[in-house]
Amino acid sequence: MKNLFISLAAFIFVSAQAQHDHQKAATADSTKKSIPKEVHTEIGDAHIMIFYSAPAVRGRVIWGGLVPYGEVWVTGAHKATTWEFTNNMEINKTVIPAGKYAVFTIPGKKKWTFILNKKWDQHLADEYDAKNDILRLDVTPEFLKDTQERLLYSLVEGENNQGVLTIRWEKLKISIPFLVR
Repeated sequence: MKNLFISLAAFIFVSAQAQHDHQKAATADSTKKSIPKEVHTEIGDAHIMIFYSAPAVRGRVIWGGLVPYGEVWVTGAHKATTWEFTNNMEINKTVIPAGKYAVFTIPGKKKWTFILNKKWDQHLADEYDAKNDILRLDVTPEFLKDTQERLLYSLVEGENNQGVLTIRWEKLKISIPFLVR
């Protein structure tokens, strides 16, 4: 019985140590997989959320390589990135009703098209249909000094219920200004 107790105690210690090491490895961001991420903010009385999968550069050619120019991109990995807000929003003078939308882009060398699509539950761009677009906006990408290794969405609050959605990856950034109505 004493040996069983010692063996059980050793098993619990080794299991706890393995779990601890596993958790350390998970936070080091050395995974090759895309990581599920979410961003939340409050602007005025609106709650704004982005849900996406964040792939990493990992030495790959991103623009014109992994992400082709001139083609609809899910702007993340796996399922479509979703942008959800509890109040109406205005983007480039277009009022968008409160709700949940899919985010797509069409990257170009000098110009991108940012797209909000009504059908938010999609896999990659396989099911994308332009007839469900609620917004298309041409944007000019900005070049970053430092490499953004993993795709990063952010929401920045401005004054008077204004905000900016930014998407950064590799050496590029696009910004989408919006107004909470």
